[in-house]
Amino acid sequence: MILVLLALLAILGYYFGTRNHDYWAKRNVKHDPPVFMFGNNFKGFFGRQSFTEVANDLYNRFPNEKVVGYYRGSTPELYIRDPGIVRNILSNDFAYFYPRGLGRNPEVEPLLANMFHADGDLWKLTRQRLTPAFTTARLKAMFPLVVRCAERLQGVARAAAARPGACDVRELMARFTTEFIGACGFGVETDSLGSEDSHFRKIGRLLFARPLPVLIKHMVWELFPPLRSHIHVADQKLEDAFLNFVKNIREVRQCKPSGRHDFIDLLLELESKGKIVGESIEHYKPDGTPVTVDVDMDLKMMTAQVFVFFAAGFETSSSATSYTLHQLAFNPKLQLKIQLEIDEVLLKYDNKLCYDAVAEMKLLSMAFKEAMRMFPSLGVLNRVCARPYTFSELGLTVGPGTRIVIPLEALQNDEKYFDNPWEFRPERFSPEEVKKRHKFVYLPFGDGPRACIGSRLGEMQSLAGLAAVLHACSVAPASTTKLVPPLDSRSNIVQAVKGGLPLQLTVRGQ
Repeated sequence: MILVLLALLAILGYYFGTRNHDYWAKRNVKHDPPVFMFGNNFKGFFGRQSFTEVANDLYNRFPNEKVVGYYRGSTPELYIRDPGIVRNILSNDFAYFYPRGLGRNPEVEPLLANMFHADGDLWKLTRQRLTPAFTTARLKAMFPLVVRCAERLQGVARAAAARPGACDVRELMARFTTEFIGACGFGVETDSLGSEDSHFRKIGRLLFARPLPVLIKHMVWELFPPLRSHIHVADQKLEDAFLNFVKNIREVRQCKPSGRHDFIDLLLELESKGKIVGESIEHYKPDGTPVTVDVDMDLKMMTAQVFVFFAAGFETSSSATSYTLHQLAFNPKLQLKIQLEIDEVLLKYDNKLCYDAVAEMKLLSMAFKEAMRMFPSLGVLNRVCARPYTFSELGLTVGPGTRIVIPLEALQNDEKYFDNPWEFRPERFSPEEVKKRHKFVYLPFGDGPRACIGSRLGEMQSLAGLAAVLHACSVAPASTTKLVPPLDSRSNIVQAVKGGLPLQLTVRGQ
């Protein structure tokens, strides 16, 4: 009897560990042979290969394929290599691919009810109500706060230049963006530029840390779907920190807008209006019209939006700006050209940063875009098939739940679309060059209805920070600087480098 039971358990285990492993073979999609339980993602589960590294590897090993199959455990994923198919997924056929598929159960992890991780109606209603936070008028209104943070950054950069040794510009720009998010988003002084160990900077480091316990919990979450409703993957301290912060600031403002017109004010306005109501993207009446759905902007929902505003705002911008400085350090002639442009523009505005001045810094903007091409903060874009879909170019049909991965970094560094992609050449982003290119081979902010809602805000504050640093200081490689920084293979959605980005800063004119 015991032998029979063991045999049954072995059979069940084998079935569970290999289920779906014939998905791509049945559809004649090229893929590597999957292994028991882990599929193709053994290195990924154990933090030895990041999401982006997986995508880059697949993209480069199958140069003649439009799509490539992959198994994350027993879950099939389809990696897209063709920009025309990318356009259909992100834009033309968005109704089939509206879920991002990155969120876990918000009932278990409330912070994941945010606009980035949420899917379906929760995403649609939240997005439509938060869009007014990022209008041109609001961006211009908050620019004086951006300038104040940029001026403080300039002072910190000068102080770093006066000290011997290298400055980690990755950390420097993270402190700047944290300060900016605190001031412009939440109306609080974080003192991140004044202190490397400020409370908010510690939270920022905790946000994207992936220690071994988190890696293990995430692997179990991926491999054993029946257990997902019982697993809290993220660090509980993070959830408590954001919940307490929103509670406190809500009480200080007496649950009503303060007149600062920041992100917290917008959320308080939404809360005062009651339920967010709109048309469903998931559910339809028998006649085909969408049903009406609603969601409450309660304390947990507010906290989730604050979480993603902080996380997305500081991490992506600090990554992009620091990598821009890194590349300029290795291109001193280009750096000087950009500095002279900054000098010339600022001279027209009494040497003061302002919204219009930053908008005139075209060469700086092109350099920033080129840095995001070479090393995008998000190395991949993720979607999930919501209902059966046929790729007409391939005669391939995939079912609901199939994950779609767009290898963003690989596309942006493909010689087919960018000549000598390893060279830092901002002129690629002149208006004439941009017109020549397929729109869907450069997607640092995504595209379509789920494109980054804060892209203009991120670019605005990033350019202001870069202008402030380069107006005051020059950057050069330090003795420990590597042209190609080593990646942190434990990084998840947002890419990270090992050991920061050390550069030598000098005050201009010295």
